[in-house]
Amino acid sequence: MGHGGNVIDELMTDHREVEELFGKIERLPAGHKDRKMYADQATIELVRHSVAEEAFLYPAVREHVPGGDALADKELEDHAGAERIMKDLEGCAAEDADFDELIGKLMGEIREHIADEEQNLFPRLRSSCPPDALDKLGDKVRTAKKTAPTRPHPTAPDKPPANKMLAPGVGLVDRLRDALSGRGKHG
Repeated sequence: MGHGGNVIDELMTDHREVEELFGKIERLPAGHKDRKMYADQATIELVRHSVAEEAFLYPAVREHVPGGDALADKELEDHAGAERIMKDLEGCAAEDADFDELIGKLMGEIREHIADEEQNLFPRLRSSCPPDALDKLGDKVRTAKKTAPTRPHPTAPDKPPANKMLAPGVGLVDRLRDALSGRGKHG
């Protein structure tokens, strides 16, 4: 979280980190307790990433990319679906019958979303948005991830200005809950 570079570089680094966590989950046998730990870590990173994209990336896509409204709306739909899966996964232990199905579904949806962003959205944004604006967006995304929620909140607003106002407060509560429970800490 917080790597440097323009917004596209920042978000692609996030994508690699999440994929690394997914790989760790896939290498462990079903029911292994560490699968839940890695799923929680992936959820934390995905929620932070999504909140930052919703606050800054998608408004920039709407502003700079031809047809950006439709692109941003599709990405928001992807986020909403993934967030519902993460919310269901939050209540599952690694040995629960639903865990493997939910984590598999989440990994599939996230991998599809990442491929779409990296092959479609990011190249279109790079070609239509000035480099200095991409750099400033990178800084804004890094800042947003520091205060973003760490747990899924499927009913929270996903568009400015409401999402920008609510996310830091919700994020504070989530981080307090994580600190008290030890969630997201390496085992």
